[in-house]
Amino acid sequence: MVQENTHIIQSFIIRRSVLPIFCFLIFCLCGVYCPSAQAKQIALQRPGEREFVRDLAGIIDDATESQIRQMCDQLLTDKATPILVITIESMAKYGGEDLRIETFATLLFDQWQIGVATINQQQWNTGILLLVSRDDRQARIELGAGWGRREDELCRQIMDEHIIYHFKQGQFSSGIAAGVNALDKMARKLEIPRPPRPWWHYAVVIAAIGLSIFTIVSLIRRGASGWAWVFWAAVFALAGTVIYSLLSAGSSGDSDGGYSGGSYGGGYSGGGGASGSW
Repeated sequence: MVQENTHIIQSFIIRRSVLPIFCFLIFCLCGVYCPSAQAKQIALQRPGEREFVRDLAGIIDDATESQIRQMCDQLLTDKATPILVITIESMAKYGGEDLRIETFATLLFDQWQIGVATINQQQWNTGILLLVSRDDRQARIELGAGWGRREDELCRQIMDEHIIYHFKQGQFSSGIAAGVNALDKMARKLEIPRPPRPWWHYAVVIAAIGLSIFTIVSLIRRGASGWAWVFWAAVFALAGTVIYSLLSAGSSGDSDGGYSGGSYGGGYSGGGGASGSW
């Protein structure tokens, strides 16, 4: 009986001593094989302070790239808001084979610290990253935390109507240029340019011209009677609205005063954005 009790006590002691070791080994294995996404580093060198474009996928022509650089440089000077355009062959090539493009863009944004965190002791952090992964057929607009997710819907419009619209036609340079132009307007709080017109738009315009001619003939024959005067009043009101919108979109935003710094200054993501695929 004593021997049996001794055996039970020894077994209990062994189990109590082995269990912590077993748990420790499991914890170590989890630490080795389950690294957090935040620990991952993207193997990409950031552009220079006012370089703005890194076309590793080779999808932007020289003229467009020069135009983008000039636009981004002016915006950074006026609004202390950098736009970085990064094109890559694939996320897997740079250590993101298991990542969604949203995670990849967030990691890259924070790794590079895009944007200025504060200006004159005020929270700023309005950096913008436009990332295009050619072979993954995905794109992402990532915003700094200073945007506060207020422009998610606008970014979705820019992604769908200005960037992906061109990408689906194989026009990468045009899509990126249109996207940067729209993001520039967003940063200046101006009206976003209208998306490219579909083919049927011109048929509608022709029909409208025909209707106008018909209305003019009707006015000549019937004078001031009928609905012709109402129609023309509506036409002139619409034309005035369109002209005013175009003039407003073409004007430059108020300058916050010559920011001379670069594209990086402790910025971090968290302001939302939009993704797209083609």
